Amino acid sequence: MSGSIASTYTVIDVWGLVLAMVMVCAAAGISVAMKLGVARSLVWGSVRSLIQLLVMGIVLTYIIRWNNAWITVGLLCVMVLAAAQIAMGRAKGAPSGMIGIVLLSLAVTMLLMITVVVEIIIRPKNWASPELIIPITGMLLGNAVSALALGLNRFFDSMRERADDVQTMLALGATKWEAARPSIRNSVKLGLLPSIAKLETSGIVMIPGMMAGQIISGESPFQAAKYQFVLLTGIAALTLVADAIILALVYKRCFTSYDRYLVPPPAPALSLKTLKSMFRKDSLKHLLEHGTDSATKSADKAEK
Repeated sequence: MSGSIASTYTVIDVWGLVLAMVMVCAAAGISVAMKLGVARSLVWGSVRSLIQLLVMGIVLTYIIRWNNAWITVGLLCVMVLAAAQIAMGRAKGAPSGMIGIVLLSLAVTMLLMITVVVEIIIRPKNWASPELIIPITGMLLGNAVSALALGLNRFFDSMRERADDVQTMLALGATKWEAARPSIRNSVKLGLLPSIAKLETSGIVMIPGMMAGQIISGESPFQAAKYQFVLLTGIAALTLVADAIILALVYKRCFTSYDRYLVPPPAPALSLKTLKSMFRKDSLKHLLEHGTDSATKSADKAEK
């Protein structure tokens, strides 16, 4: 069953896109009626998604046509950079100055996963085949971003909630790692739960995106199922490895060099202005020297 079945692919016209937006507007109307406060975000997110997907479709058309390894690798680097920025934007409870760590962790884990999934398991004739490596990278990153944001949020929230426990453990001679380990373990577990749920429900409750797309385009459902399984296991592994690496690198942010417990304040809303400050080390130095309250006041003054 290695070949394709008869293609039944149907092109979506402009009116199909318009009707899809009408459904979104109807949902936004229900949101307004229920006073949920998400109508604007829902409509704007849908418009943004449509534009981004169409632009990506045009870009991928040319990249696949050119079939240039350097262009493909360049696009992958842009995708990883964007994923790191989005992850930090969603991690509302995480402090600023961490985008470098998130970027490093995503880059390392993505390189590992792409090597295993694409080059060892799938083994395409062209190692940089854009029609294969770019969609797989996008799906891996898309799932990893949500898991990383969830894990970072949970870790720093947990450290704040466990302030008394952590201080007691440090007073009794526990190391930084021992004091932070319960929060690290719970955060990694929470980030992995969506991937586990997808593994358990795939093929019974739902047909995942990659498998559905291949079937719609006329590929063999059996081959599509194998591709989807490889992708789901890659997502689960990527989530676990990336979460573990990031939390192993950032847990010391909750302590000073003298083993004093100190959780940095959450980062301000992500913008071009705050993005530049994420790469600066002086904010962390000021925090360790003057404490959380002083750092918060300094950030407020900077915003004014």
